[in-house]
Amino acid sequence: MTSRGFKATARTSSEARAVARTQTLIKGMNGIGTVRKTVLPGGLRVVTETLPSVRSATFGIWAHVGSRDETPSLNGATHYLEHLLFKGTGRRSALDISAAIDAVGGEMNAFTAKEYTCYYARVLDTDLPLAIDVVCDMLTGSLILEEDVDVERGAILEEIAMTEDDPGDCVHDLFAHTMFGDNPLGRPVLGTVDTVNALTADRIRRFYKKHYDPTHLVVACAGNIDHNKVVRQVRAAFEKAGALTRTDATPIAPREGRRALRTAGRVELLSRKTEQAHVVLGMPGLGRTDDRRWALGVLNTALGGGMSSRLFQEVREKRGLAYSVYSYTSGFADCGLFGVYAGCRPGQVHDVLKICRDELDQVAENGLSDEEIARAVGQLRGSTVLGLEDTGALMNRIGKSELCWGDQMSVDDMLARIAAVTPDDVRSVARDILGQRPSLSVIGPLKDRHAARLHDAVA
Repeated sequence: MTSRGFKATARTSSEARAVARTQTLIKGMNGIGTVRKTVLPGGLRVVTETLPSVRSATFGIWAHVGSRDETPSLNGATHYLEHLLFKGTGRRSALDISAAIDAVGGEMNAFTAKEYTCYYARVLDTDLPLAIDVVCDMLTGSLILEEDVDVERGAILEEIAMTEDDPGDCVHDLFAHTMFGDNPLGRPVLGTVDTVNALTADRIRRFYKKHYDPTHLVVACAGNIDHNKVVRQVRAAFEKAGALTRTDATPIAPREGRRALRTAGRVELLSRKTEQAHVVLGMPGLGRTDDRRWALGVLNTALGGGMSSRLFQEVREKRGLAYSVYSYTSGFADCGLFGVYAGCRPGQVHDVLKICRDELDQVAENGLSDEEIARAVGQLRGSTVLGLEDTGALMNRIGKSELCWGDQMSVDDMLARIAAVTPDDVRSVARDILGQRPSLSVIGPLKDRHAARLHDAVA
């Protein structure tokens, strides 16, 4: 059955096959870790990484669409659509989709971010053809029926309520709004109660057809797999849906973005009756293509990325003012964020903020010691490798790299880039990032009268 998202034409499959282009992006030793890429007609990219030593495979499809692509009235549409693609196709019901993967002991899920969406299944290597068929069917054959939209609306509203009940999670959405304001990057990925209630099946279908064209998609697969077999199976699934009929289409380029408005010295307080106050103190960071991101990664690790980090030692170990305290970075196409999170008793929030601000200022002015930087480099190199020990992580790496950078970097090259970071590189990026005036987001049982003292943390 031809899906509602794609329209078949009279062009034959043999004509389509003639324009498939394959290249090896990373040459692994004895085939292990080899990354290959094929561009199919219609602009669909298939990227794989071979790991013969495992018995699993993870198959995913990445879509070049996130909450950043939504208008204010469509806020939440990308995430809503993520839910709806599990609700049924012309070949399978919602139960058929989940039962097919459950029957082979596999795992299937999806996630929506601000600049992309991913659908994936992890199965035994022998069950990979089933996973490919199911996930491809979901992406090309979703019906998006009005009754499913109405039913799923309730589940999404519950998800929004669940997030709002977790202030440690919600404060990061608040911080994005603090930094970006009423800009697509400042709006929540889930949308709001009002925008979700206003979305209709017809609007979501139009959004689906616009953003799920094969030129906007990247297929990624990692594990004990054969690249050519994966390509054939993906091609067959998309051709069945009438999705690979254009031989002149080219893949969409990595997102360049439109530089979002960022603010400094802004404070947002959301008063709630919680046991802890949850705070994020931060400033603009780096875009994901900025060459300084490697130095920023080392800085982030040393400042708040582990138990030996400055913030953990000063806030938790020495003073016991918080159980959870860390720093983090978020990189987008054209900008980024650097933030410090802490959760503490409301009466200690001002002390915690002062310590965090003092540490940021000290590192901005004086930098980190060579010992701290060396330890952070080692920690970052180790965590990078350990984080790629399963096929799901490998699929995420190659899929996101193709979609966001249009290129692949081997693990050895990544480790070399981290090892090449010098103390001067870290001190320079510390001055550039931490030397900016921060903004602050707070959720907790604080009143407006506390706002003046909160502003002291960003003065």
